[in-house]
Amino acid sequence: MNASGRGAGLGTGPLEGIVVADLSRVLSGPYAAMLLGDLGAKVIKVERPGAGDDTRSWGPPFVGPEGAKESAYFLSANRNKESIVLDFGESEDFAVLMTLIRRADVLIENFRIGVLERLGIGHDVLLNINPRLVILSITGFGHVGADRHRPGYDQIIQGESGLMSFTGPDPETPTKVGVPIADILTGIFGAFGVASALFERERTGMGQVVATSLLASAIAVHTYQGTRWLVANEIPVAEGNLHPTVAPYGSFRCKDGYIQIAVGNDSLWSKFAKIVGLDADDPRFAKNPERVVNRRLLATLIEEAFSKATVAIWIERISAIGVPAGEVRSLDRVYSDPQVSAEKMIIETLHATLGKIRLPGNPLQFDRGKEEHAPPPTLGEHSDAIRRWLEGPGD
Repeated sequence: MNASGRGAGLGTGPLEGIVVADLSRVLSGPYAAMLLGDLGAKVIKVERPGAGDDTRSWGPPFVGPEGAKESAYFLSANRNKESIVLDFGESEDFAVLMTLIRRADVLIENFRIGVLERLGIGHDVLLNINPRLVILSITGFGHVGADRHRPGYDQIIQGESGLMSFTGPDPETPTKVGVPIADILTGIFGAFGVASALFERERTGMGQVVATSLLASAIAVHTYQGTRWLVANEIPVAEGNLHPTVAPYGSFRCKDGYIQIAVGNDSLWSKFAKIVGLDADDPRFAKNPERVVNRRLLATLIEEAFSKATVAIWIERISAIGVPAGEVRSLDRVYSDPQVSAEKMIIETLHATLGKIRLPGNPLQFDRGKEEHAPPPTLGEHSDAIRRWLEGPGD
């Protein structure tokens, strides 16, 4: 931690000077806190003695030397933070927590309903201690309603929110997204809520509780699948990699792999049909609604044409007529792509025990944003420095 009290990151950002007390664990809360740290906030991660965040033990893979191994899962959601170990049951540590709460601008928690109250620091108490505090409170199923006490883990929420019902190869095979999407979305929405509340605090001088849940976040991204039911009374089901409302749009097999195409309008269809040997004016395919109804037949015909050449050749042909196209890549190829580097989506940083490591980056770029980032902390790495900072004068 540097003497200025800046965040763990090695530069500035739009949230420089904001202090975040991250009392959350696993992914949704830590992800929100990480995003705030990416933007320059000073994020202090409060962890349990001995074990720390649950994800420190989630693996394999684990990396690093014996006796100092780190979970790759933990590393993914905790950059630009400092770690302090506190035992809330010890009076001295609890006093340190109280000092941190008084100093903080933001507190993030994802405890189950009632836990903070049992600790004596419910939301009303926290706001009484620090009226300017913005509290991000995350639950699995919400803060009200009959299910508010249910624990919420990502895959459970993916099922209960309906996401799995329209994801997968067919209606009989509900499939989760390949990342913990409900947790990640909740972290993104949570960080957005915190930034909004901090902006509002500039006018009112008052903090507030920003509440969200994994269930609400997963439902919020239903978009057109939600309106298919709410407006059109049509229940979406899993249809593999074909789009339910646009055709041809999705993944198609070529001679050596899969290509993705997006024929988003009838003008593009006319161009595309010619290069795959189809009649653009065929009444089954002439307009998008007809193509959607007949999309499986259309996909079969397209794949017959695609089977005659490689993905690379088809991407070249399709791109030449202005139709968006791409391939399905493994992550080793993604992270070796110069465009990914150009987008600054790989962060290099120096970890206390692992040395130089690479991490997925933040998609936001600011004209005056910082270029360097601090690594995820080892357990309690900054405990002494944070205690000294808390004992000193406020910023």
